[in-house]
Amino acid sequence: MKKKIQIEYPLNPASGTILWGAISTPSGLQRWFADHVERSGKVFRFRWGKTETRDAELTNIRNDSFVRFHWTDEDDRSYFELKIYYNELTNDHLLEVTDFAEPGEEDDVRNLWHSQIDALRRICGV
Repeated sequence: MKKKIQIEYPLNPASGTILWGAISTPSGLQRWFADHVERSGKVFRFRWGKTETRDAELTNIRNDSFVRFHWTDEDDRSYFELKIYYNELTNDHLLEVTDFAEPGEEDDVRNLWHSQIDALRRICGV
């Protein structure tokens, strides 16, 4: 059974509009998450390099707040979710990542997200 992992990343300061586009659109995701992203209805096709391709169904979305995807090649209830929080007092944004990992692979999943979010910070200028 997979273990749920939640990681929070402060993105100070960041534009909510830029951040939302980066996590919810194929062109935004292609800039930091995968080498190529296509969308057909609710299915996003992610491609890394020349050989790895995975499809994920967009299972839930709230505009300017969060997106949740489920890998179509997995039968379990796992998903990955990207959620934006905004602090009006500090004008900062926080990105919360929720993902699932096989037992013993939690550190690998965290390290992968750290690397991906570093790329997101670079493209968003934070």
